[in-house]
Amino acid sequence: MPWSNQNGGGPWGGGGGNNNNGGPWGQGPNRPRGNGGGGGGKQPPDLEDIIKRGQDQFKNLVPGGLGGGMGLIVVLAVAGLWLTQAVYTVQPDERGVEMRFGKPKDEISAPGLHFHLWPLETVEKVKVTEQQQNIGAKVASNSTAGLMLTGDQNIVNVQFSVLYTVSDPKAYLFNLESPPQTLQQVAESAMREVVGRRPAQEIFRDARQSISVDVRNIIQGTMDSYGSGISINSVAIEDAAPPREVADAFDEVQRAEQDEDRFVEEANQYSNQKLGQARGQSAQIREEAAAYKDRVVKEADGEAQRFISIYDQYTKAPDVTRTRLYIETMEQVLKKSNKVIVDEQGQGVVPYLPLNEIGRMGTQPAQGGK
Repeated sequence: MPWSNQNGGGPWGGGGGNNNNGGPWGQGPNRPRGNGGGGGGKQPPDLEDIIKRGQDQFKNLVPGGLGGGMGLIVVLAVAGLWLTQAVYTVQPDERGVEMRFGKPKDEISAPGLHFHLWPLETVEKVKVTEQQQNIGAKVASNSTAGLMLTGDQNIVNVQFSVLYTVSDPKAYLFNLESPPQTLQQVAESAMREVVGRRPAQEIFRDARQSISVDVRNIIQGTMDSYGSGISINSVAIEDAAPPREVADAFDEVQRAEQDEDRFVEEANQYSNQKLGQARGQSAQIREEAAAYKDRVVKEADGEAQRFISIYDQYTKAPDVTRTRLYIETMEQVLKKSNKVIVDEQGQGVVPYLPLNEIGRMGTQPAQGGK
């Protein structure tokens, strides 16, 4: 409690038999003497006066003593709480939208430190980085969230994801009650619409990319009509499979189709191989026929030119040409034989008949026949 020296006792009580000016040790402090008092030297300041002046200043600052001190503490606590609520930080992957009396402002708070008049003004923060919304259930689960009917009356379980970013934080916060739930419902509806126009084979393997593009365009158009402030980056089909109850039958069909494709490919390879060989052989035969034609034609041309040249010489000197042709012909015929020809007028030539060699030559064909 605050103490008072009005009773003359100081902070430790009245001091027993001391007078009213007694201090805590039984003697009061020396007070400065007036000019009329003899011996007027300068005296030190009175300690009680200093304490009293401090008390007065404290009372003026906080009326009520210690009760005013508690009020100051409460005021400081409230001020600190207000300051912590009035100053907020927007992270690099966020954007802030301030509201005054619940009505959003037009300005968007960029990353950094900001100040607003809380509680008259509040702030809502939105992540603007790319986010992923998974839609559908795995085949092993019992959920029917991803079951869809195809254009050829088959049921498929489609599991896909939507990648999106918030392009307009104000529209994202205030135009839709629950943007993620709305996006999920719109994505499911768009996928069912596209799957319902296509056969199951295209969904399983052939046209996943085109299906993703069509679904993205439908989702983006619908969300823009809602004013959602969401930009759809891409749609990825993670899995497309038949229901678990008929998965074995679909697997058999897939294997049969794969075997069919393999057989067709093997047949095409065999056909291409044989066709290449036939084309090569036909080209070779054509080349040989062309070469033979050229050779025969050139030989015929040469023989004709030779005959013409001989005929020209024959017309000039028939006897000489006739004799020369006869001699050349006999030369060609006799040069390959082993006969010795003796003129009728030959002298000094003893006729010799090799009977032994003729006999051997006669027996060799007989042995060869055996």
